[in-house]
Amino acid sequence: MTRTVLLATRNRHKLEEIRDLVSGPTIRLIGPEEAGLPPVAAEDGVEAHESFEENALAKARWFRDRCGLPALADDSGLCVDALGGEPGVRSRRFAPDSARRDRGEDAANNAWLLKRLRDVPDGRRGAHYRCALALVDASATLVVVGRVHGRIAREERGTGGFGYDPLFLLPERDRTYGELPPEVKAATSHRADAVRRLVPWLDRWPA
Repeated sequence: MTRTVLLATRNRHKLEEIRDLVSGPTIRLIGPEEAGLPPVAAEDGVEAHESFEENALAKARWFRDRCGLPALADDSGLCVDALGGEPGVRSRRFAPDSARRDRGEDAANNAWLLKRLRDVPDGRRGAHYRCALALVDASATLVVVGRVHGRIAREERGTGGFGYDPLFLLPERDRTYGELPPEVKAATSHRADAVRRLVPWLDRWPA
């Protein structure tokens, strides 16, 4: 039996990435548009919590209540050691509002991060991507967390990926996610780590 699961994101990149990781013979992931759920103002206020886990769970519950389908939600972001874990849950809204309006979200956030780390030496530029995945169904609720550790480069490198990927350097490869092929990110990312923790549970998902 194939189950249809709503992936609670309007971010096309996340939808494609998670769909590639999770979809298979028993799971079919669809986005909100495919489920006939247009954006509404209340949606913007769902991710109001201080942890990735709480945000993912709140988003999964909110979307499940709207459509009745099992809902899988992701909340993820970048945590930089030298910034005390920032931007964290505010990764998407890290740069000032005016900069994000003028330059676009990704460009503004990356420029702001480089500015904040301008005087931080290489040895203190450690960071990790963190992903919380929450699955909510009538029969169960599950939250799993994945991570990948790296450091922040001194300039954007590569044009692949999205968000902070051109700045997130994997030291063992000496490449950023912006430089690495998509299949490498798919195998090593924080989302891939979270999905690996989710899949064993999906295999025994209660009917």
